[in-house]
Amino acid sequence: MTEKYIEFRKQREFSSLLSDTFTFVRNEFKSFIKIVFTVAGPSFVAFIIAMAFYTYTAGDVFNFDVTSPNPTGFKNPFLIIISAMFYLITAVLAYVFAGSAVLHYIKSYIENKGEVSLAEVKRNTYNTFWGFLGVSFLKGLIIVISLVMCVFPVLYAMVPMTIVLCIYVFNSRSDVMDSFGQSFSLVKEDFWTIFGAIIIFGIILYILSLIFAVPAIIYTYIKMGVFSGEFDPVNMNSFVDPIYIILNILSTLFQFLLNLILVVASAFMYFHLNEKRNFTGTYDRINQIGNTEE
Repeated sequence: MTEKYIEFRKQREFSSLLSDTFTFVRNEFKSFIKIVFTVAGPSFVAFIIAMAFYTYTAGDVFNFDVTSPNPTGFKNPFLIIISAMFYLITAVLAYVFAGSAVLHYIKSYIENKGEVSLAEVKRNTYNTFWGFLGVSFLKGLIIVISLVMCVFPVLYAMVPMTIVLCIYVFNSRSDVMDSFGQSFSLVKEDFWTIFGAIIIFGIILYILSLIFAVPAIIYTYIKMGVFSGEFDPVNMNSFVDPIYIILNILSTLFQFLLNLILVVASAFMYFHLNEKRNFTGTYDRINQIGNTEE
């Protein structure tokens, strides 16, 4: 163990939730990326291929060439639907595998005091796939329903939904429904600290994601002639080319990595709340001190 071990199971101030998250990612970056992408790599590669295929096929929708026999751009609606479904399925699989791998990486890190086992992370990620998928689906459904109802319900729901997957992974006694019940109960311990941390993380990661989205946007505008003042809708029939697809893939890869940071942050939030209620980490450290003295 070359880096200082970071204790997850303790209470943290607002600033510590932010700083410890980025410190953990920085300290563990090489091992973290290697293990997570080893576990989630196949699904992520399928996701990238699906995204490239969908970007290419859906690009025909923007064909405004009135001289074309098919000016609407829908050259093959069936192909577009298939590519969209493939894109959606692979995206869900990639984010589920990656999110589960991150949490099981942290679980192995905690149980082994800083040493992470690839075999352990891989085994646990695959063994809990269906449960993790079920929790992720219900989490998304609750967010969507809350958003449809109004802004305020979704602002409340996003706090317990941030830690629900952590409860499912770190509390082995919790099933899918127990995880949701515990998440709403646990956030009462320190709702506003977690709410504030989510907002700040969201702002930081959103700004970072925009930075890597800018090249694709600029390239699109250049292709359309916006910057030259000679905008021609006909040029949009070919704005999806290999360069655009590559830029889009790079932007997606960076957003994917940013999402992993958010998952790490959710683990710190969960352990902060759990420690305020149950003091499990504190009791363990006290017992270790007693055993050392003996």
